[in-house]
Amino acid sequence: MNKYAVWGNPIEQSKSPQIQQHFAAQHNIALQYERILGDEVRFEQQLQDFFAAGGQGCNITAPFKERAFRLADQHSERCLSAEACNTLKKMPDGRLYADNTDGAGLVSDLQRLDWLKPNNTILILGAGGATKGVLMPLLQAQQKIIVANRTLNKAQQLAEKLQSYGTIQAVALDQIPDQRFDVVINATSLGLQGKVVEIQTDILQKCGAAYDMQYSKGEDTPFLALAKKCGTTRTTDGIGMLIGQAAHAFELWFGVMPDSQRLLQQGV
Repeated sequence: MNKYAVWGNPIEQSKSPQIQQHFAAQHNIALQYERILGDEVRFEQQLQDFFAAGGQGCNITAPFKERAFRLADQHSERCLSAEACNTLKKMPDGRLYADNTDGAGLVSDLQRLDWLKPNNTILILGAGGATKGVLMPLLQAQQKIIVANRTLNKAQQLAEKLQSYGTIQAVALDQIPDQRFDVVINATSLGLQGKVVEIQTDILQKCGAAYDMQYSKGEDTPFLALAKKCGTTRTTDGIGMLIGQAAHAFELWFGVMPDSQRLLQQGV
């Protein structure tokens, strides 16, 4: 039995087990995949015990992505760029390989939506871990990016680090340029608190599409509700990104890319 898991704290809300079981069924793979509540103090030891007991791979969610990154022996380029890991794989020699499939999942979903055109201008709200994980793949997809953050210095550090991959600049949240953005992406976690990022509403009135990395079953996230109120007609939450990043993790583990579209149509 292939033994895999997803780690986080909290973790009961994770849809990863359903998603990965669906992918495994597509390819007739027997998969044991569980949710594990990570201990804030003992996380590294828990993870090492999991692999010592036969675990082959796992997904990592908040708040452990940076700690998993530091624990790994080898990293993908996009993982190094993000300095955070959402996927681990045990290699034949016992070492741990770390990847970050969040950006690939977002790019896949934007392609599915037909929102990803060369030289699009994308506004990303927030400069935290969610943004770190997606910048490099977006730049490699020839997207021009503006990162807006309440603390300008944090956004500037990201822009400086990734400027060799493409066109990226940083601005303060209250200094967003007065222009049309092809896509506005909310990468803040404010929606989890029922809040919405404070930006000029005309930014959403002019934009081509609004994307929220958060998702909320059965209702709009606060960000998407605001975007619709401002007249944005193309909006979506992050469920497609969630399924997309899971598909790229599955491919890393088993060497085959599952069909995400079938799961998106059925719902999670």
